[in-house]
Amino acid sequence: MESILDNIRVTSKLTTKSQATIPEKIRKILGLIPGDSVAFEVDQNKKVVIRKATPIDFEFAKAVEGTLSEWSSKNDQEAYCDL
Repeated sequence: MESILDNIRVTSKLTTKSQATIPEKIRKILGLIPGDSVAFEVDQNKKVVIRKATPIDFEFAKAVEGTLSEWSSKNDQEAYCDL
């Protein structure tokens, strides 16, 4: 018996700002609504998993933000402000 999660393949095109829309079918499966955050996980084979972010994702980000100071210079802000 095939489930809703079997063989789903949809695409989305990147905008000039390197942004992509999450297709409606995927948003429905993940239960995403406007304002939700998503988490991306990338494995060694460059396979990306996208899922609805959870409170633990935000706790982790807050815990490591102080260790990422090498990415917070004025040059970095200018270089990446359009992403």
